[in-house]
Amino acid sequence: MALPLLELKNLKKYFPLRKKFIGGHKGNVRAVDGISFFIRGGDSFGLVGESGSGKTTCARAILRLVEPTEGEVLWDGRDICKFLESEMEEMRRNMQMIFQDPHSSLNPRKTVFKSIAEPLVIHEGMRGRGLRERVKELLEIVGLKREHMFRYPHELSGGQKQRVGIARALSLHPKLLILDEPTSALDVSVQAQMLHFLELLQKRMGLTYLFISHNLAVIRYTCDRVGVMYLGKIIEMGKSEGIFSTPRHPYTKALVSAVPLPQAEQPEKMVYLEGDIPSATHIPSGCRFHTRCLEKIGAICEEVEPSTHYFSDGNQVNCHFYQ
Repeated sequence: MALPLLELKNLKKYFPLRKKFIGGHKGNVRAVDGISFFIRGGDSFGLVGESGSGKTTCARAILRLVEPTEGEVLWDGRDICKFLESEMEEMRRNMQMIFQDPHSSLNPRKTVFKSIAEPLVIHEGMRGRGLRERVKELLEIVGLKREHMFRYPHELSGGQKQRVGIARALSLHPKLLILDEPTSALDVSVQAQMLHFLELLQKRMGLTYLFISHNLAVIRYTCDRVGVMYLGKIIEMGKSEGIFSTPRHPYTKALVSAVPLPQAEQPEKMVYLEGDIPSATHIPSGCRFHTRCLEKIGAICEEVEPSTHYFSDGNQVNCHFYQ
């Protein structure tokens, strides 16, 4: 079997805390605390979880926008964490990111043309007519017209800004797109259009997606496999349909329960999470979800970190309840 296009092995990213005035090391923010998953070429993998679970930090560590503290990020079997900066610059042509806020990801002083043209000028040295034609082609791919080329970000709608961001990411023919909440800043009607567009784009260009979202309905629509993150760790992972039809971890059950459904299909019993996600500076002992879990089975949940339990359908869960 061919190697996965992207594979993470025990990836960690800690941010050090410093003591005020005195200096010195106070502790760590354990934003990503040892996660492992893989994505095969042409597939879509979804990372879901509440805000603060570490999804975006994971994406930035993959691109080395922040340097991983520990672990491996394998691209076609090669650990890019060991790449020199010159090697990493070339590698980033293959991996591009669509950011959550389409407005802040664009320079307000640059026209659409300049924003899309910048990576082509830097990486491929394009100039003149060839550059204009390439930008025009990219705008057509994402459903924008030539007239948008010389507009500024404030003259565009949210959906149009997001399409400009996608066009810029596609300019260097990447193999992997990391989409960080690409629809959260858009109106509901525009969200549906954007998701359909991303699906068509993946089929047309053979792209691989790492899709980050807290919206499980979006992940179910777009992804083949799903990883559920909580406080820096993946606590349940597997095929999308299995995760949504038979959630096994109490946290996943609560997330799935919160997905809006037509009135006639509402579940008889809703699962409500109490409290907020704990701070990543003070990770709870044992199972890190036990402070909010409605199914914990005693002291073992509070004292012992659960190991991974595998199921016949290929899905996996980290929970004492299933051991």
